[in-house]
Amino acid sequence: MRSLIAAELPVLRAHGLTMWGYRVLSALDGQPVRTQTSLAQSIGADKTRIIGVLDELQRQGLIDRQADPVDRRANLVSVTAAGHRVRIRAQAEIQRNEERLLDQVSQDDRRGFLRALRTLSSSSQPEIVRGPDSTE
Repeated sequence: MRSLIAAELPVLRAHGLTMWGYRVLSALDGQPVRTQTSLAQSIGADKTRIIGVLDELQRQGLIDRQADPVDRRANLVSVTAAGHRVRIRAQAEIQRNEERLLDQVSQDDRRGFLRALRTLSSSSQPEIVRGPDSTE
C-alpha cells in the first residue's frame, strides 16, 4: 500500500502539491465554502496542522480564505479556478497510473479488488482506526 501512495507523490510534486494539499483541494472542489475547522474534520487532519497546508495553497492561488462574516474568528475556505484545474490534472494523472497498474490483473480480479475497495472506503473513520483493544 505504501508503494501505491509513494507512486502518487511524484505526480503531486509535479503539480506543486503535497498529499495534504491534494486532499484539501479534493475536499473543497465542488463543495460550498467551508470553515477551516470543518475542512480539517472532513479530511481527518488536525485543525492546527492544516494551517501550513492552507497557507501554501493560498500562496499558490489554489484556494481563497476569507473571514467568516458570521464568526470573525473563523475562516471560510474555497477552491479557486486554478485550484480546480490543478486538482483535475493531478487526479487524471494519478488515475492513468492506477489504470496502468490495474491492467496487470485479470478482469475478474480487478472487479473483486474494486468491489473490496468500495466496501472498505465506505467504512467510517472509527471503524478504520479502531485499535487492537476493540471489543468487537
